[in-house]
Amino acid sequence: MHLRMPSIDKGFQAFLWALVFFLFMWFGALLLDLPGGTSFILSLVFATAIFLLVRTRGGDRRESP
Repeated sequence: MHLRMPSIDKGFQAFLWALVFFLFMWFGALLLDLPGGTSFILSLVFATAIFLLVRTRGGDRRESP
């Protein structure tokens, strides 16, 4: 029997990456004593950029024949 990894939608993968990096940047900014609102907004902006980057450019690269 050949088992494969389950298929996960590209948009959901992009969301997970963005969520992980959002939390990492937000808590990192709070540890550096940035104001809470500023760190939240900046992390949200960068997480949105990461979401769009992974959504549009992420995934398998297929070379044309």
